[in-house]
Amino acid sequence: MQGYGEYAASQAEWLGALPSHWECKKIGSLFTERKTKVSDKDYSPLSVTKMGILPQLEHAAKSNDGDNRKLVCAGDFVINSRSDRKGSCGVSELDGSVSLINLILTPRGQWNNRYAHYLLRSQLFSEEYYRNGRGIVADLWTTRYSEMKSILLPVPPRDEQDQIVRFLDWKVSSINKLISIKWRQIEELRSLKTFYISKAVTNGVDDNGIIADASIGLSWSRVKIGYKSWIRARLGWRGLKATEYVDEGYPFLSAFNIVNDKLSWQNLNFINQYRYDESPEIKLSIGDILLVKDGAGIGKCARIDDLPYGESTPNGSLAVITPNDDLSYRYLYYYLVSNDFKDATNRIITGMGVPHLTQHFLKNVEVPCPPFDMQEKVAAFLDTKCEKLNAMIAIKETEIDELKELRMRLIADVVTGKIDVRGIEIPEYKFLDEDADGDAEDADGEEDTEEQED
Repeated sequence: MQGYGEYAASQAEWLGALPSHWECKKIGSLFTERKTKVSDKDYSPLSVTKMGILPQLEHAAKSNDGDNRKLVCAGDFVINSRSDRKGSCGVSELDGSVSLINLILTPRGQWNNRYAHYLLRSQLFSEEYYRNGRGIVADLWTTRYSEMKSILLPVPPRDEQDQIVRFLDWKVSSINKLISIKWRQIEELRSLKTFYISKAVTNGVDDNGIIADASIGLSWSRVKIGYKSWIRARLGWRGLKATEYVDEGYPFLSAFNIVNDKLSWQNLNFINQYRYDESPEIKLSIGDILLVKDGAGIGKCARIDDLPYGESTPNGSLAVITPNDDLSYRYLYYYLVSNDFKDATNRIITGMGVPHLTQHFLKNVEVPCPPFDMQEKVAAFLDTKCEKLNAMIAIKETEIDELKELRMRLIADVVTGKIDVRGIEIPEYKFLDEDADGDAEDADGEEDTEEQED
């Protein structure tokens, strides 16, 4: 693949030099804004995600005002205007409705919609779009239509747009296939980890480090967690505003800090001492276990092996479990991520509305309770197994990140004319969309219905 050989400086710095036969036009001349208000009773709700526009995800936060939404028609480009949802956008293939925080653009007619989809979802455009916004803090920056309509976009001839789409569909599908394979490998490793955990906490392990026969576990008593632990949860602090966080202070942990059943200390929020002192009983210590008790991440779990930032506190979505001296916190943690506990929670969180694990439920969950030395033996066995499996998973995740980076660079270079694809013959292939990337966790903020005014 070669460059065009003849470029002209574009009027938009973010685009760099464009092929000399391409045009450069403002968004306002290429799209009109659709602001039609509709109800989700008449137009099915859609989710605006990093994988595009999808039927509303089950875990999306639902709006309390379903009659106050924006109409989306197939072929419209939809983008979440808030910077904390950066990358959540796409050309919709569906008619439906979205929350008011989203902008809907209708093409004026000269576009191949798939070309617009690739261009406007590229990282280059995403950065330029949010650069034109405004706000108080970086993670709640908002871009309105009046601020984006002057952004310049590259406009290749229509036949070249069509070829760019054919080329990118082919190449992106190939990358997505590799990503999909690696996701399946990760799922197999996670399933193996779950198998080891679930068997070890119910069967035990022998002196040779082998999971024991199921008959061993049958002799153990089962004791309610409430008899062996102190369980507590904060009732308030659910609605902290961005302006109430500070640069330094006490780490304020939430469900977002639990990743793959481990505590992540990245992307921390901090709170000041005055607010912390309002509820001093919720103070985390080494040996505590955090369990997500509310919302989409319900059941996620992490144990506290260290506190690198010193005293820390959880928000209201987390339960803090402190085992008694005769219950190993490492063993209890593994029980809480086992299939046995997941099966128990699944029986009570089905149905409508936001799911909750109540204190009453948690206190009455029965946990297998072998002798303490067996608990420690099981925990040591699983620490070793999980460390090896987690390392293998981390390698696969790094490889996926590298493939996504390759895909992102390829799309950016092709839609801005840095790579000439006009003469490339496209072979037969099976199209594979970006849902190969794994779970679609990034739904739009349905609860945020602030209207965007010009």
